[in-house]
Amino acid sequence: MKILLTTLNSKFIHTNLALRYLKAYVEGTVDVDIREYTINNELDYILKDIYRNDYDVVLFSTYIWNVEDIARICENLKKIRPDAKIALGGPEVSYDSVNSMEKYDFVDYILYGEGERVFGDFVKMLNGDLDESEVKGLVYRDKLGIIENEPMDAIENLDEIPSPYKNIDRSEYENKIVYYESSRGCPYNCQYCLSSTLKGLRYFSIERIKSDLKSLINAGVSQIKFIDRTFNANKEIAIEIMKFLIANDNGYTTYHFEVTAHLIDDDMLDFLKDVKEGLFQFEIGVQSTNDKTLEAVGRRDDFTRLSYVVNKVESYRNIHQHLDLIAGLPYEDMESFEHSFNDVFALDIEQLQLGFLKMIKGTGIRRDAWMHDFKYKDYPPYEVLSNKYMAYSDILRLKDIEEMLETYYNSKNFILSTKYIIEKYYKDSAFRFFDELAEYFDTHGYFDMAQGKNALYQIFLEFYEEKIGRDMDLFRDILKFDYVSLGKSSNIPIFLRETSEDVDNFTNIKDRSHKFLQDELNVEKYLPKFFGTPAKNIMKSVQFEVFDYNVIDLKNNVECDIIRGKNVVLFSYGDKKVFEKSKAFKIELGK
Repeated sequence: MKILLTTLNSKFIHTNLALRYLKAYVEGTVDVDIREYTINNELDYILKDIYRNDYDVVLFSTYIWNVEDIARICENLKKIRPDAKIALGGPEVSYDSVNSMEKYDFVDYILYGEGERVFGDFVKMLNGDLDESEVKGLVYRDKLGIIENEPMDAIENLDEIPSPYKNIDRSEYENKIVYYESSRGCPYNCQYCLSSTLKGLRYFSIERIKSDLKSLINAGVSQIKFIDRTFNANKEIAIEIMKFLIANDNGYTTYHFEVTAHLIDDDMLDFLKDVKEGLFQFEIGVQSTNDKTLEAVGRRDDFTRLSYVVNKVESYRNIHQHLDLIAGLPYEDMESFEHSFNDVFALDIEQLQLGFLKMIKGTGIRRDAWMHDFKYKDYPPYEVLSNKYMAYSDILRLKDIEEMLETYYNSKNFILSTKYIIEKYYKDSAFRFFDELAEYFDTHGYFDMAQGKNALYQIFLEFYEEKIGRDMDLFRDILKFDYVSLGKSSNIPIFLRETSEDVDNFTNIKDRSHKFLQDELNVEKYLPKFFGTPAKNIMKSVQFEVFDYNVIDLKNNVECDIIRGKNVVLFSYGDKKVFEKSKAFKIELGK
């Protein structure tokens, strides 16, 4: 018997953890293949690939981003291989399994709940050792219709699940993002989250965790993303894992954790300050700063403590922090959301993600949608359309703001220009800045088509001129600094170039740049990694650019005095940057 475990990942670089657990659980008892596709693959390609391998059973792992495509594949697979058994598992079919079986009459089985034991018994059933009625967590069809067996008991000792990372094929994981869990469950009960349906918090043993992580580190994976809903729920375990990762740093793999900031105490803060730059990333779910909203969704938080922790970690300049807000929650109207947005934006973190509430199957907020008059899409990803507090027009407005936030803040392509304009002219509300920028895009039809890199800079300059209209030469200089910061460029757009002729001291900059790099003292001071490298080779990784204002001073403090005067900035590219895409230094170039 040949069994295929498969799914459609959201990106090629992703790997599916669930499939690997299932295969490891039945290792040695049946022939199991894993084949991973992506939502960007043509469905005909996936169908052909599955068909030509002649599987007896095909089990798909379903999620909100892939279930509709999987349904199309399954429907056609059943037509061309009617004898093949088709099964579905995963969160998208676990919480209304009977309805899913009614909807997808081409599906033979659904495995619901925690899947390893269910799949183990399912394989025994396929081998004739169990009857369908004996497999807990199974939904199937018989003469009476659709039968839903009782649920499978939760796995208390997670080490019962064999590790999928023993003797792994390095080529399978190299340069990939691996999703990993050290625990299951969550100590919280947020009603918009699937974890609220799981009771209790269970951990793999620390020995098992370390063994798994060591295998992945040795395999050279690009990033390990811990999917623990609250990685630091147990401080001692979290610190032991992080210490292990630091001790086994391979210089390449990075680690992403979802943490609850207010649980990070001063001892952990002291530990974090010495972590190597870029090794760890933190994702912190704030969702809202409206107390009534948080209470309504069952979320406990301490924003005062959260702010302290985030600011402290930010001061270390070694850990990338990504904070989340959710639009569309109960009791959060536009005024309240603006307040939440400004509260979080003021923390000055690396990334602020504006997400939209998804009414996920099995969650309390979907069950009680009537209480807040929620209207939402009846198909994945079940995104909110409106509620008592936000009209659909408000949601659309926030969608435009989200795009501006991604383009002009989260991208890190406009670090200085965005910081300058907000600090100088929108300090009372960063939300208002992104709102007005979105309105400008909409009014001028810029949302109607994709805008290239140069166009985004030009639009931002035009927006500034229309809305602010002051110190245009200065803002043009600031935009040019951001533009050159992104990477070496020999063709800076004309709208960012100096309009006046260079003074005599700034002629022949190329020749003098080369001479600057021939001086080993200069290289040692500004570019130590290039010490001993010929100047002509260094030039491939740096750029010298003339500015009319003291942009480096502004970069360090936008409240500094504005000084007009020709100066040269040295940009260094090529390093793996966590907070910026290049390093920049004001230098004396000499004559």
